[in-house]
Amino acid sequence: MRKPPLILRIPNPHALIAFLERESGFEKVQSFFMSAVEKENPLLMSAVNFGEVYYIVLREQGEEKASEIERVIQTLPIEVVDVNLALAKEAGRFKATQKMSYADCFAAALAKVNKGEIITGDREFKAVENEVRVAWIA
Repeated sequence: MRKPPLILRIPNPHALIAFLERESGFEKVQSFFMSAVEKENPLLMSAVNFGEVYYIVLREQGEEKASEIERVIQTLPIEVVDVNLALAKEAGRFKATQKMSYADCFAAALAKVNKGEIITGDREFKAVENEVRVAWIA
């Protein structure tokens, strides 16, 4: 059973890809991972956002690299959360009221439902800063 976290952190695909590709902000994402391990408090990611990372790598680098990235993600302190009705409804509410991609709406919804904080460098999340906390990586 997972310990109740002080702060649930939700890396969106932008943050995870920045970490995996060592792009701008990867050190900050790495520090969130190290903190998650130290505190035994995994970060959360919706299955939709995992799928987004997977398809981006698959499209840009092929099946072998996508499989490799999947294995890497499984070693990180990330708990992939299945989508349930409450999460889908909250994501739908964000999509109906904000100019965001549908996948990003799931990251925002996961943060809101769990009173968490989104880890991102994607400026699209400025639209939801009044409803969820955002930890900017760059």
